[in-house]
Amino acid sequence: MVDKVVQQEMVVKKRDGRLISFERELISRANQKAFRADLGLGASQPLSIELVTEIEQITSQVVNKIIDAAHSSEGADVEKIQDFVEQELMRAQYFAVARRYILYRAEQTKIRQLRAEERMESTSPFPQMMVQRENRLENFDFKRLRSQVASACEGLGQECDAAELFAEVEKQFFNGITPKEISRAMVLAARSRIETDPKYDKVAGRLVLNIIYRESLGKSTSEENLDQLYADKFAGFVHEGIAAGRISPELAEFDLLSLATAICPDRDALFPYLGLQTIYDRYLLHIDGRRIEAPQYFWMRVAMGLAIDEGDQRNERAIEFYNILSNFRFTSATPTLFNSGTLHPQLSSCYLSTVSDDLDNIFKLISDNAKLSKWAGGLGNDWTNIRATNAHIKGTNGQSQGVIPFLKVVSDTAVAVNQGGKRKGAVCSYLETWHMDIEEFLDLRKNTGDDRRRTHDMHTANWIPDLFMKRVVQEREWTMFSPDETPDLHDLVGQAFEERYEFYENEAREGRIKLYRSTPAVDLWRKMLTRVF
Repeated sequence: MVDKVVQQEMVVKKRDGRLISFERELISRANQKAFRADLGLGASQPLSIELVTEIEQITSQVVNKIIDAAHSSEGADVEKIQDFVEQELMRAQYFAVARRYILYRAEQTKIRQLRAEERMESTSPFPQMMVQRENRLENFDFKRLRSQVASACEGLGQECDAAELFAEVEKQFFNGITPKEISRAMVLAARSRIETDPKYDKVAGRLVLNIIYRESLGKSTSEENLDQLYADKFAGFVHEGIAAGRISPELAEFDLLSLATAICPDRDALFPYLGLQTIYDRYLLHIDGRRIEAPQYFWMRVAMGLAIDEGDQRNERAIEFYNILSNFRFTSATPTLFNSGTLHPQLSSCYLSTVSDDLDNIFKLISDNAKLSKWAGGLGNDWTNIRATNAHIKGTNGQSQGVIPFLKVVSDTAVAVNQGGKRKGAVCSYLETWHMDIEEFLDLRKNTGDDRRRTHDMHTANWIPDLFMKRVVQEREWTMFSPDETPDLHDLVGQAFEERYEFYENEAREGRIKLYRSTPAVDLWRKMLTRVF
């Protein structure tokens, strides 16, 4: 019932700009075709129930990733949907199937190109081709577009053929195309050729820079006027960011003229294509989707935020920081780049916490995780203190479900609070090897089994004491406990840990510890290595 409601509300944007109703079955059918191709099955031969279930899980993961875009007025881009299918197949470790799917996409792209060429040969070139700019249609300026492509290829030798690249871009045009779609088509055409010749990385980078300059500086630029444009608009960028609530008002107290003079626009060329695309997608400040930061404004804003408490030296320190950052001599971590100079100048990368065996503390930690993740903090949670599955709960006279159900909540929180919409939440949970839930903990990242006891979006780390490795070498038994009966083990290391651990083993043999389990250390070690692989 839920799927049917979602399908009625969701839309997909086709390559020609049309919006159509989303059909979940199309994704499932494409996956099934890829699996059949890999297994050598015909269209009428059935897939196993296990594979059908796995395909539906992969399809659900893709739907979850596109649901927000599909509910928007622009719809979910069809190419993006296919990218997510590839990613989910790879994540589920169906590498051969993913390869089949990629080959299928490449085949379909060739078919579309051939059809486009046939249309171009059978009609006059783009009769009445119009561009949709805001709410009006304008004549398509092919001359201006050719000039942009030629400029992007300039000085890169004969390998980067502007005419050939433009011909490829031209195939993607349709009547009513928007300037944003044109720019994207140009970048994608150049990007697809990087594997053929690395010089196209520079072409793609220049085309991305044109997009950034149009949004942040108000126009495309040439090398002749870029320096002046950067300097003239810097103060306006700061005040616009302050007015929109994106930049701290304290930045207006800097000597903006002096800082504008220190900016070096030619350092934009130091970025490779992927770097420019990444800062455009994630790091540059924007207002309603329009980037207000050019790359060097971005570095200067970060530098100003770092120098904000430097007193009388703040301008000199900001320029010093800017020169280090913009020359790539040093790059701060992502939270600093996101938040420096903003209204929430949270500059720290990682937050580590130890969870107490207490329900209030557990859910306080989950709440803290959400708040820290919102501002791009990476999280490390130590869960070893939580009592194991079937341990006695005095307050309710019941039995504990162990640590695993709580980790599922932690994983889902990381997805729900995805670092302000800029990137996925990053959380890692830690457990020591003597904890009785360690074997289930090792299975958390598996792609099979009960999904309610799986954490696909959370990292896991198993703390291994020296004593365990000694037992592996000696081919001896390893004993696991519930921490409510061995409360001091978690805080001990080295010889002190070994002595106390062996004391608890003796207590278990004597019947004074109720909940424990032993297994050959080699078997547990083999399971660890298998899960890592």
